[in-house]
Amino acid sequence: MENPFKFGTIVEAEYFTDRVDEVAYIKEYVKSANHLVLISPRRFGKSSVVAKTVKQSGRKHITVNLQQVTSVSDLSATLLREFFKVHPLERIRHLITHFRVIPTVSTNPVTGSMDVSFQPGADGTVLIEDVLTLIERAHTEKDRIIVVLDEFQDILDLAPNFDKQLRSIMQNQKHINYILLGSQESMMTDIFENKKSPFYHFGQMMRLGKLPREDFHRYLSERLTKIFPESCNELADSILNYTNCHPYYSQQLAANVWQVGVLQQGIENPFETAIGHIVAAHGLDFERIWMNFNRTNRWILKRLSTGKPLQSGEYRTSTIYSALKRLQKDGYVIYSDHYEMEDPFFREWILASEETPFA
Repeated sequence: MENPFKFGTIVEAEYFTDRVDEVAYIKEYVKSANHLVLISPRRFGKSSVVAKTVKQSGRKHITVNLQQVTSVSDLSATLLREFFKVHPLERIRHLITHFRVIPTVSTNPVTGSMDVSFQPGADGTVLIEDVLTLIERAHTEKDRIIVVLDEFQDILDLAPNFDKQLRSIMQNQKHINYILLGSQESMMTDIFENKKSPFYHFGQMMRLGKLPREDFHRYLSERLTKIFPESCNELADSILNYTNCHPYYSQQLAANVWQVGVLQQGIENPFETAIGHIVAAHGLDFERIWMNFNRTNRWILKRLSTGKPLQSGEYRTSTIYSALKRLQKDGYVIYSDHYEMEDPFFREWILASEETPFA
């Protein structure tokens, strides 16, 4: 029997949970000539929401995750490689001839996929301008392409002043809808809301929150009922209480509860057993992460794990605030209406380690 829960990759089809309103909003918005900026903490499902939306739109689209590129040249090559998946090289060969630096294009004989590279040392400014101009010229106002740039805040690390250069190119394009995703809320807000930023008010801002509990509960219980017909509702409640409705970790825990039910039938507490399996599987990673934290970070994470207030007089407010921002940037802490640990299983590990040398 196939596990009905999926996590860790783009979630589609029957694995996709709710987000009906968000999908409808994004789909309607990209019908216009405007751009969209979508912000949410890591693993809230923004990439899955956008993937579902652009697929349903029926429009040509390409997606690049900026965390996976290492330079402006690499970004240019990646965009061009993704573009070839939409437009075969033969159809746009005449546009390539206008490039100031001609790329090397090869085909993988096994997969048939295209590989693209530029000569080492080529001017990244020239490359990105030529590639984005190609994408623009290959489309019309009635046939706009959707370009999704995930983890967009990482443009600030690719090259000095690259945000200014990119904005100067994008502002004159009429045949591309940009959807710019980011998980670093403070950085994304600064990029799009700071009047001194080149991308100030570049597109409509949208924030993706946690899934509505009622909808998520129904999703979980309907799938758990096949294995736990008498306790599916109780298990769904326990999962959402434990993860605080976090989309990724709820799916992860539900998948493990399901697995326990299949492989360890009749076990007394499949919920606690599943948590134990996950924490044990990631224990060495948690230990490594913990050992690299300074004392302030450890203190904050322990207070968040136990629910104790941060304003206790042990550290100055400015010190706590700075540490929280760093932990938030690194993905260990998220903020909605309050600060909380992003990973409930890391929280569990911290609580279990209270009496060990690692605490």
